[in-house]
Amino acid sequence: MSRTAAEHKARAPRRLGFAILTVSTSRHRRSVEGEVVEDPSGSLAEKLLKEAGHEVVMRTLVSDDEKMIRRAVEAAIKNPKVHAIVSCGGTGVVPSDVTIETVSSLLEKELPGFGEIFRRITYDEIGSVAILTRAVAGVVKGKAVFCLPGSPQAVDLAVRHLIVAEAPHIVEHAREEPGTSVRS
Repeated sequence: MSRTAAEHKARAPRRLGFAILTVSTSRHRRSVEGEVVEDPSGSLAEKLLKEAGHEVVMRTLVSDDEKMIRRAVEAAIKNPKVHAIVSCGGTGVVPSDVTIETVSSLLEKELPGFGEIFRRITYDEIGSVAILTRAVAGVVKGKAVFCLPGSPQAVDLAVRHLIVAEAPHIVEHAREEPGTSVRS
């Protein structure tokens, strides 16, 4: 790691408030019908974030619906206790998977390296099927946003290897006022 990156990470907040958004039409429908619904990916994300010393201040389950996803993300953005958002699901290639498109339209800045590196480590784990992996990250209103596939394996990879390591650093930069970055 470069000296500059190490300095920036040292200034980053140690404990972030996270919102977890699970996108699943079938789980959402069962939940609305009053059924107790398990959310293995959301639960895993919460566990890993808490183990890393972060707090989960908001957790939501929505359908693969652009308006529902947008409302949930906007609610998390408006919540002053939320510093970062992790969505799980709705990132595939079937027509109903609209998480990437919906969330990308809200981002002020995209972080293409997140998806690139995530696909690389996914390839190392599961091979060429990684080309089907869609993931995106970026910032909006000083908050970090990460969109992950819905499988627990994908959540584990992204949260352990990328989000825990870089979310505080991303939030530190996203909060900077123009013209105040440290020069080395």
